[in-house]
Amino acid sequence: MSGSVSVVELLERLARLEASLAERDARIVVLTRRVAELEAALRKDSRTSSKPPSSDGPRKAPTRSRREPSGRPPGKQPGDPGRALRQVARPDEVVVHAPAACAGCGDPLDRAPVTSVETRQVFDLPPVRLHVTEHRLQHRRCRCGTVTMATAPPATGAPAQYGPRVRAAGAYLAGYQHLPYQRACETLSDLLGVTMSTGTLTSIMDRTSHALGPFLTAVRDQLTHAPVAHFDETGLRVAGTSAWVHSASTTTLALFTVHPTRGQDAMTDAGVLPTFTGTAVHDGWTPYRRYGTNRQLCNAHHLRDLAGILDLDPTQTWAADMTRLLCEIHDMTRTARTNNADTLHPRLLTSYRQRYQAIITAGKTANPAPKHRPTRPPRHATAEPPPQRQRRTPAVNLLARLHGFANDVLRFAHDLTVPFDNNLAERDIRMVKLRQKISGGLRTWTGATTFCTIRSYLSTTRKHGINALEALTQLHNGNTWMPPTTT
Repeated sequence: MSGSVSVVELLERLARLEASLAERDARIVVLTRRVAELEAALRKDSRTSSKPPSSDGPRKAPTRSRREPSGRPPGKQPGDPGRALRQVARPDEVVVHAPAACAGCGDPLDRAPVTSVETRQVFDLPPVRLHVTEHRLQHRRCRCGTVTMATAPPATGAPAQYGPRVRAAGAYLAGYQHLPYQRACETLSDLLGVTMSTGTLTSIMDRTSHALGPFLTAVRDQLTHAPVAHFDETGLRVAGTSAWVHSASTTTLALFTVHPTRGQDAMTDAGVLPTFTGTAVHDGWTPYRRYGTNRQLCNAHHLRDLAGILDLDPTQTWAADMTRLLCEIHDMTRTARTNNADTLHPRLLTSYRQRYQAIITAGKTANPAPKHRPTRPPRHATAEPPPQRQRRTPAVNLLARLHGFANDVLRFAHDLTVPFDNNLAERDIRMVKLRQKISGGLRTWTGATTFCTIRSYLSTTRKHGINALEALTQLHNGNTWMPPTTT
């Protein structure tokens, strides 16, 4: 019949529609998964991931503190002496103020007796100006005819130069307070009356860095022999490109180096990890695992990752259980250290290990790893590419790390000299981000190396309770502070 559609054509049309619907459904699944991933990325902050706090933005994040309420009111506690400004027994100057006339009858009081005195002290800075010392080097002629000049004191190699305290103040503003060179020069001019150019300040910074060669050698040597050391890295803009600052630190030492890369080449050039024999505390960055045998993975990262998983899916009860277990073990190790113990009891460690493995098993049951999908060649040139392997979820990735590196996650429980997290290194290296936030990136690699060298010196001296300005003054006096030798 004319215009009729055969059954075969209808079946072919139905097959095409079914194939189109199947393709659409597959695309919807992919797009839905992608939307969920993007929404999860938007919800992440510094409390649920390794993102820095500066990336959180103005939005107020929910409180996630694991500290128990102490019951004490905020602010100064009863019995605490406080930090209020108090009068001194011997002021530098005393000014007496006498009333001129009686407030009642108006008679003069110049001969009236003093009944009491009320003292009020004002703490202020004296007027600051440069103190110029002229050194006159005499030339004297001996009877033999030889003319001898007096020996010049240190730091008097030119007809006019800044002294060690001025140079230390400039290095302090640029290297410790992270001011841009122009603003540092303006600060010196406003506060001290020092009219210094940015070129002079650059020379002072270079001179400061060059004088720290022996210091860096001593710090690097002590770090390689430390029983426990912390390692971290962070990005920094240098000469308009991305660079990485690597840190190695202990409670008394800090070493910062800069390198174009983040991986093994940079760690080798830093000179600590290749010969380090102690326990390395770091995050899960893979290149760290190419050095040494003993390591402690940062559990602060794990707690943030666990919090991020709970944010995405509150039904992941294993993440809450793992958080409680890690915090419980941490509290127990702190109590053991307080009691001067070297390790936890073996039976307690066995119990913790069993609970740890049980939580991992429950997590893997709730989050099975995706199966590999073999690729198939397209049937014809216009065919869509085959579906790729499904990406592993953050929960699967974290479970794989906690299971595969369980010894490195729980080493702090077996050796009480090993810390729970890598917060020490994160605190040390945070100043790099602060410097970039205040002054921006560094224009040259020489300037970046100078910054890291001076930062190593000031961070180390600070850990020994030495004032940063005093440490720089000591350096410019030719007596660079050196870390005490450890045994």
